Order: sequence, then C-alpha cells, then structure tokens
Amino acid sequence: MRALVQRVSSASVSVDGTVTGEIRPTGQGLLVLVGVTHSDTREIAQRLAAKLWQLRILDDERSASEVDAPILVVSQFTLYANTVKGRRPSWNAAAPAAVAEPLVESFADALRGLGAHVQTGIFGAHMQVESVNDGPVTVLLEL
Repeated sequence: MRALVQRVSSASVSVDGTVTGEIRPTGQGLLVLVGVTHSDTREIAQRLAAKLWQLRILDDERSASEVDAPILVVSQFTLYANTVKGRRPSWNAAAPAAVAEPLVESFADALRGLGAHVQTGIFGAHMQVESVNDGPVTVLLEL
C-alpha cells in the first residue's frame, strides 16, 4: 500500500461537477492519494493510517493528530504504475477494484477511528482533484 501525502491549505475532489470531498483547514491539512497492490491487507491499511496520523510534516514538525488537521483521501491506482519499459505504463501491480476498494475504505475508516476528520473521493470514478500545496511538502509512505 502506498500513500502520496501532500500538505495543503485546501483540497477538494469532484465527480461530474459535484464536490464529493473537501477540506478547508484553518491551518494545514493533508491530501492523501492511496494506491493498493495485490498483497495488501486490512492490517496494512490500518498500520499505514496510524503512520500517516503521526507523521510530523505540518508546521513546527507537528503531526495531523497534534493539530486535528483534516484529511482528504483519494484512491489512486496509478501509484503502482510500472514505467520501466516502453512508453506505456503497466498497471499490473495495482490491485483490482474488488481488492482495492475495501482497503481504501479501511484506510479512511482507520483514520476516523484515530480521531481524524476525513473526507473522500468516490472509488473508481473519474475525479477532478484540486489542491493548494503548502510548502510544497509531498511525502511517499509505504509499508
């Protein structure tokens, strides 16, 4: 499981012109793009959520848990693109929707269980993601 984490001052995700998830923190928040591979499990999703919740990438080396920063979670199978050969990415390492969707939901639910205010996109939909990166700070988390 991979999570590409961006520190943001705002972020939203829309489907067909309708906003499905949005964060407008008073300080900073996190936009988290989540990719799932075949070997991922619910336990991995929970561990990654805990790692993200404690990750010290906000101002003054604080974590989202310390400042109650909101989090926008968006599924992103392209995080498992293989671009080693040729000009066309391979998506073989990305888990199929039947595996990935419940794990992305488990990740978001685990964050909520830790106390996070979480918004999400819609799994499998063609989404438009808007964000204002702060810093910019972007970190790739993997387990």
